Amino acid sequence: MKAGAYHYIAKPFRLAEVREVVRGALELRRIKRENKELKLRVEHLSNQTTIITQDLGVQRLLETARQIAGTDTSVVIHGESGTGKELLARFIHQHSLRSKGPFVAFNCGALHEEIAASELFGHEKGAFTGANATKIGLFEAADGGTLFLDEVAEMPLLMQVKLLRVLQERELMRVGSVQPISVDVRIIAASNRDLKAAVADGQMRNDLYFRLNVVTLTLPPLRERRDDIPLLAYYLLRKFSAMMDRDVQEISTEAMRRLVEYDYPGNVRELSNFIERGVALAQDRTLDIEHLPQSLGALTVRVFRPEMAATPTTLEEQETDHILAVLKMADGNRTQAARMLGIDRVSLWRKLKKLGIDTK
Repeated sequence: MKAGAYHYIAKPFRLAEVREVVRGALELRRIKRENKELKLRVEHLSNQTTIITQDLGVQRLLETARQIAGTDTSVVIHGESGTGKELLARFIHQHSLRSKGPFVAFNCGALHEEIAASELFGHEKGAFTGANATKIGLFEAADGGTLFLDEVAEMPLLMQVKLLRVLQERELMRVGSVQPISVDVRIIAASNRDLKAAVADGQMRNDLYFRLNVVTLTLPPLRERRDDIPLLAYYLLRKFSAMMDRDVQEISTEAMRRLVEYDYPGNVRELSNFIERGVALAQDRTLDIEHLPQSLGALTVRVFRPEMAATPTTLEEQETDHILAVLKMADGNRTQAARMLGIDRVSLWRKLKKLGIDTK
């Protein structure tokens, strides 16, 4: 009983008594499962941010994030795709004085310049063809809260000028209007690129860089904090098991070994995809190696050690080889390849362009 048994039956027992005890045990199990699923749903609906880590570096990063959360200081979050930049931005927002205000996210590289301006600043009725009604922009929607600008280095230069003005003047003008509107918004920006290099390349304005980059927080890739992989894997296992109403509770030793050895170009997002797939395929309580993608073993990139080769392989070369291998497996289908890598199609296109791989 101390070890967690639901009940006991004394001998000699009656069948009706056994049925009643089993019925009670099953009902308790059902209630516990529903409570777990409800808790996950409540966390999702209330936007409660959970950052799972036992890595000392990430823990120090979270402590810094807590310290600056109570200020209105602009923050830049740097990290590879899938490391959790938006998650960290939400963490800062929820620990800030603006936590009761809205959190609004915008991908700066996902839209054409004119559409992006309308999305960020809003527009007046008749401002352009198709503007059939006045629309508030994301800056106004985030008033009193936080606006998260993802991939800020991808923003066109003309948009950067407009953004800088809003940050300096704390007011904006909707497209097609000459009437300024005051806004009170905290900006958290993010990029998977080195913003100093973007400034040097002329792709980012120097004044905007200094305006945004008051505090920089750098999220390490998952391959640099492998001790977190089992912790994250079990957290995701519980999450997806509850969401799918499955009773998958364990990860086999061999499956966990593969998960820990893999280098995750898609970072935590890719690990999440693996576990979600595994839970969907598992037939019993254990997620085993056959429930993971075959590519997990075939495409594992080993950590380089000097004794392994005379000429070291750079991380960029490893990433290029990995992306090409996944594209081959997907028969050139970039949407499918992006899904296998744990990134969106736009991020894959950017990586291909950056690595000099044909993007046509």
